[in-house]
Amino acid sequence: MALRCIADETLQNTGFHYTLSLIGGKYKSTILYALMEFQVVRFNELKRYIGAISYKTLSADLKELETDGLVHREAYPQIPPPKVEYSLTERGRSLIPILDGMCEWGDRHRL
Repeated sequence: MALRCIADETLQNTGFHYTLSLIGGKYKSTILYALMEFQVVRFNELKRYIGAISYKTLSADLKELETDGLVHREAYPQIPPPKVEYSLTERGRSLIPILDGMCEWGDRHRL
């Protein structure tokens, strides 16, 4: 097997970079973890669970995750207030082994 040279490569052409572009950021992985653990979650429940996240950031991250096909948003037209629930899509659920691996690594290496 030939050695690869970093000078001949670019990070943007890797699956690693693509995955990070979808789940990277301060809270996206946390949102995905919460949806993995609790399946269907409302906006304010996510906000309370995460704690430090602002409403604006949570909303923006959820919209990005939805646009990327990882999160499903279900709105129920009731008044007041409208009920909105979030869950993982099939594509989002395909990340569960990765999130589980992160959990296992953290459990083994936690100080």
